[in-house]
Amino acid sequence: MIKLCVGAETVEDLVAWHSAESAGGRPWTMHTRQTPKRAAELVDGGSLYRVFKGVILCRQPILAVETVGEGVNARCVVTLATQVVRVAPTPRRAFQGWRYLAATDAPPDLGDVADGDIPQELARKLREAGAW
Repeated sequence: MIKLCVGAETVEDLVAWHSAESAGGRPWTMHTRQTPKRAAELVDGGSLYRVFKGVILCRQPILAVETVGEGVNARCVVTLATQVVRVAPTPRRAFQGWRYLAATDAPPDLGDVADGDIPQELARKLREAGAW
């Protein structure tokens, strides 16, 4: 699953926001109107990939997908792992809501070599120039 990250400009902003919001020990969740029809696939090894300013920068493993409420009040809650995995920066056009992301289109994890070793602004300029 892929979704735009609104309100955070960097992965660090996202983590800091969640840390401030989850002071009560709440799990990391993402809310959406529509429950994915392929929810079982998402829970079975799927991740939520986040797009920051037109670039996929990280992912979080999906732990559960639940529908809460009924009828017009029904909503979907996606529970995510607290682990944030940086991925190879990959450009992505803007879209609304969320989309399925095929495993073949998913960017590889950065592992121990995080782009945190390179200043964010430099990494962005390199991507825009097509050098990274």
